[in-house]
Amino acid sequence: MKTREVTLPDGQCFQVPQGIQRIDSTSTHGWQVRYQGTKLFSDGEAADPRRSLANALSELVARMNVAPASTTIKHRPSAHKKSDLPAGISGPIVRQRPGRALTADLSVLLPRFGGRAEIRNVYIGSQNTYTPDKYLATLEKCLALRNSAINRYEQDARKARKAAVAALKAQMQALRAPGP
Repeated sequence: MKTREVTLPDGQCFQVPQGIQRIDSTSTHGWQVRYQGTKLFSDGEAADPRRSLANALSELVARMNVAPASTTIKHRPSAHKKSDLPAGISGPIVRQRPGRALTADLSVLLPRFGGRAEIRNVYIGSQNTYTPDKYLATLEKCLALRNSAINRYEQDARKARKAAVAALKAQMQALRAPGP
């Protein structure tokens, strides 16, 4: 999980994960959790930002454990898509190479967690060998490739969230430990 350093007006520095913001106004001082809703953890009468950050981290961990891992994968085709192909698959793409027969491919978008998606072209046939059956067989192959990539993406997203939760718990314990 991404973190950033937050320095308070009194000079204290904290490593704060995304999903938590510092609120310092004339009447309010505390940490606000901004994940699946908001909740403020005030520094309180003791003016202890360390303890309120630990409480905010605890709330963030609880919310992350309940909410499913977020993904940006589209499971339905866009409204403006003109073909009947499923999300992540487009074509057929017809190509002409000099001195060769026309060929047709389907293009499939394979998501990769934490990286750029891969675009793979799957060959259907040439103008001499193209048939509706080959098209359907290629479409099935593209669907299998995409489903496999989506499963791998979601598995990697769950692993990343689990690692982030473990890191947050360690940070929370360090904040709750007696300081110097």
